Amino acid sequence: MQNFQRSFVVLLSLFFFALTVSQLAAANPDPTEQLKPVIDKVVSLLKDTEFRTRPVVDQSEVIVKIVSERFDFREMSKRVMGKQWRTLSPEQQDQFIALFTKLLQYVYINQVDDYLDKKIEFIDQRIRRDRAEVKTLLVGEDKTIPVSYIMLLEKDTWMAYDIVIEGVSLIRNYMEQISTVLRDEKFAGLISMLEKKITKLEAGEKDE
Repeated sequence: MQNFQRSFVVLLSLFFFALTVSQLAAANPDPTEQLKPVIDKVVSLLKDTEFRTRPVVDQSEVIVKIVSERFDFREMSKRVMGKQWRTLSPEQQDQFIALFTKLLQYVYINQVDDYLDKKIEFIDQRIRRDRAEVKTLLVGEDKTIPVSYIMLLEKDTWMAYDIVIEGVSLIRNYMEQISTVLRDEKFAGLISMLEKKITKLEAGEKDE
């Protein structure tokens, strides 16, 4: 009788453990499952020759609507500015977010031809509480490029705030550039630099 009771308790415990795990899995969204459709949609658009004949400005407007589903440009902007973010007024923060977002869009569109011949493979993900890293590979005939998306869980949605390409963080790279400009030319100089870069990219020139 005691053996039966112990077995019943063990089975009951296993049942509740399995139920808890399944409930947690259902409650916690999967970052790869949320990110992949957005990436696939953007890549499909950029492989459309008719879409690519549109002006860069038009392409950017369409793409930003798509990627905004999974990319938190405000969080990106905040992290890029680092400690300086708190010194900005709300109006300055909004101005920087708008320009930095536009810069990223144009940089991506102008460089995308270098990657369109490569296949995207989602290979792994790591989740730690409200942070996740989704690992992908850009696989080409002559080279494979590792690309990781660093994501933050906001309620039930995973939002990317950094992209790491071949070990180089987009946020860290821009942070160093922006920190230098802020030190030498202050916020007004930073805005002027961003506007000049965007003007060049709108004309189809590569970002330096």
